[in-house]
Amino acid sequence: MSATRHSGIGMTSERTRARMVERLRAQGIKDNNVLTAMGMVPRHIFVDEALSIRAYEDSALPIGFGQTISSPYSVARMIEVLRAGADLQRVLEVGTGCGYQAAVLAKLAREVYSVERIATLLGRARRTIRELRIGNIKLKHGDGSVGLKDVAPFDGIILAAATSTPPQALLEQLAQGGRMVLPQGIGETQQMVLIERTAEGFQEKVLEMVHFVPLLPGVR
Repeated sequence: MSATRHSGIGMTSERTRARMVERLRAQGIKDNNVLTAMGMVPRHIFVDEALSIRAYEDSALPIGFGQTISSPYSVARMIEVLRAGADLQRVLEVGTGCGYQAAVLAKLAREVYSVERIATLLGRARRTIRELRIGNIKLKHGDGSVGLKDVAPFDGIILAAATSTPPQALLEQLAQGGRMVLPQGIGETQQMVLIERTAEGFQEKVLEMVHFVPLLPGVR
């Protein structure tokens, strides 16, 4: 990767990332580890060059195939909820997309597994993550709603797409004491939900309104 692409120029500079981090802090993100990770990952290289000038705005941006890169606030908030101030070990992300959220997670977890159903998007994400030399992300082409049984359990599971109910396979792959964060609902009535697995079962907590693309089955 060229030095220009990595470090950014103008609106994609480190100074712009620092402003994004301060905005996230003002929006209520309190976890300093999450804020540091958000400041370290160059978001502009995960979007098309034509959109790079908008990379640090607090908005979702198109990445093709009807998918988006989530807004910086959504990424930071979901990871903050997933961490709950504790170190993450093995994390599963459902919906790799462009790979940005996985790259942020990789700064905060020992192992990140990320599943994407659209092969072309996965290929792009793999190239970008390779350019950044991130070694603790394993990308898989598959149906994220069935998870990755072979490497479960996970102490954290994060969904980057909305579903009306949490997929049963993912609940089963959550370790006891583990946490799952997902957008739940259809259309405009989605909520960010935290699910915790305890010895007694699953506890669910609704956090705030969100808007994500839907979780779809199968691969393409």
